[in-house]
Amino acid sequence: MSTKTKSDCIDVKKLSNYEIFDGLSEKFIEHFCGIIDVIEFEAGETIIQEGAVGNSILLLLDGNVEISQALTLKTNIAGIDTREKSLIKLSSDAHPFFGEMSLFSDDDKRTATVKAIDKCLAGRISKMDFFQICNSNPSIGNLVMQNIARVLTGRLKQSNQNVLKLTTAFSLLMQE
Repeated sequence: MSTKTKSDCIDVKKLSNYEIFDGLSEKFIEHFCGIIDVIEFEAGETIIQEGAVGNSILLLLDGNVEISQALTLKTNIAGIDTREKSLIKLSSDAHPFFGEMSLFSDDDKRTATVKAIDKCLAGRISKMDFFQICNSNPSIGNLVMQNIARVLTGRLKQSNQNVLKLTTAFSLLMQE
């Protein structure tokens, strides 16, 4: 079961390693320290559930996670295939963040499931707190938004490549 604590201040130097904070001075990163909820997850526990409404971004502070997606679309048909495809495993050593898409639309559904492989610590920044900082400090907001856009663009390019590979493989199978 996950446990949550309010961080007095996560180490600014540690936060500076996350791509979302690239280009920000430690003084600017300090704005985020006090709003991060630190949540502990046990091995096997779900951190984010695909399809659930999201309203926060998470930083993996410690541990390892696996990100997966359902192999089929949700329907009302009984007995639907619920298998998932593991997309990637991430370590806190790489300073990943996830859930950022939920910051940009109301009632946005999570697009993947994130599960703890081992005991994990995640820092959660709520949408409301995130935008309060960005709106009250436009220079911080501008840099953070550019960083998120850069990461999302990279992820979109990778997804496009994966779709192209799958489409090509399917076309080749259909020709046989």
